[in-house]
Amino acid sequence: MEFDTIAAISTPMGEGAIAIVRLSGDDAFKIADKLFKGIGNKKIVEVPSHTIHYGHMIDPKTNMVAEEVMVSVMKGPKTFTKEDVIEINCHGGLVSVNRVLQLVLSEGARLAEPGEFTKRAFLNGRIDLSQAEAVIDLIRAKTDRAMNVALGQMDGRLSRLIRKLRQEILETLAHVEVNIDYPEYDDVEEMTHNMLLEKSRYVHKEIAKLLETSQQGKILREGLSTVIVGRPNVGKSSLLNSLVQENKAIVTDIPGTTRDVIEEYVNVRGVPLRLLDTAGIRETEDIVERIGVERSRQVLKEADLILLVLNYSDELTEEDHNLFKAVAGMDVIVIVNKTDLPQKMNMDELHELAKDYKVVTTSLKEDKGIDELEEAISSLFFSGALEAGDMTYVSNSRHIALLNQANRSIEEAINGVESGVPVDIVQIDLTRSWELLGEIIGESVHESLIDQLFSQFCLGK
Repeated sequence: MEFDTIAAISTPMGEGAIAIVRLSGDDAFKIADKLFKGIGNKKIVEVPSHTIHYGHMIDPKTNMVAEEVMVSVMKGPKTFTKEDVIEINCHGGLVSVNRVLQLVLSEGARLAEPGEFTKRAFLNGRIDLSQAEAVIDLIRAKTDRAMNVALGQMDGRLSRLIRKLRQEILETLAHVEVNIDYPEYDDVEEMTHNMLLEKSRYVHKEIAKLLETSQQGKILREGLSTVIVGRPNVGKSSLLNSLVQENKAIVTDIPGTTRDVIEEYVNVRGVPLRLLDTAGIRETEDIVERIGVERSRQVLKEADLILLVLNYSDELTEEDHNLFKAVAGMDVIVIVNKTDLPQKMNMDELHELAKDYKVVTTSLKEDKGIDELEEAISSLFFSGALEAGDMTYVSNSRHIALLNQANRSIEEAINGVESGVPVDIVQIDLTRSWELLGEIIGESVHESLIDQLFSQFCLGK
């Protein structure tokens, strides 16, 4: 494929030690040669690949020094995009990096679109679509576990398994086609219903194993939407501050301090939580607080995990009973807070209300019980299974949806074989499954979807 030469700032904007302007394309070296002085009489195209050189960027219009830089030279195809790549390392500052970018653009480079470098890596065959999507997962990873899953996908772990399954299906389909087209050939093994069933069940089993990891993988990728609920003044904001280890929410003895939903990300034992502290749910005449309570009820419906906070020094109220009804059927951890105060709560009544929910006692004022709470959150969703380093995790919602569709097609193929349906009819479902698996790695995917996926990337990646 032939592309024009693109350029973009590949580091975050703002003050810093170093900023990088990246170029990729056939004219990358030519453009850099026009602007960079510092290799003696040699041109950039003449220096060894994967070397870095000190010098200055010169403005051709004024012949003045524009910036002091280090230029990395990487010749295709041994680069991320498989094209010639130049990375100009300059001082990190808004003026300096923008000056370098404008010089590059004035010499014929085009400003890259979001994710266009990674898109070129995909289109040039450097990586497949699932590996490209893992790049953005790696950038957005909020915990070590999430980063390790993204690294495994970037390394092609998922891709290799998908390709293996597609090959199994393809060989089966080819065998069916030979049997249909050349039934008179004695040296061709007949594709019996039993052989078809065996192959289909194998693929079905492998897809099912992938889908078993999808909940954990998706949580690692997107974070666990965790809502803190409870009556006013039971310690919800104190819990948020304790988990974040920072005073993000106002804490007072006055009920109803929190009027809106406060959102923070926190890492709990490798589990990324999108933590939402809500207004205390109660009936109130205060208009502003009432709006906050309604927002609390709304986020409650969309939560993956509920942290239901109760007051150890209060008796269970009708509002507490209503909260248990509101979270029925959801993943809930009950937190009995303020155990540093005299007990008024009937714990037997609480355990009857909580049923199978995990109950953790805390004194957030004395910083007690947080470790037990973090362990309860981790074990509720992962149960230690995530420590298995050789597992392939599916974390992307698009991949999960396609795997579910492919799984249904394989199930229909299996049902067809077991019902005695002719093999040429069964192959329709097998072909559909093969195509769906191909969409995961980008071997059978629409161009508009590719554009949509890469538009989510940051500029310069």
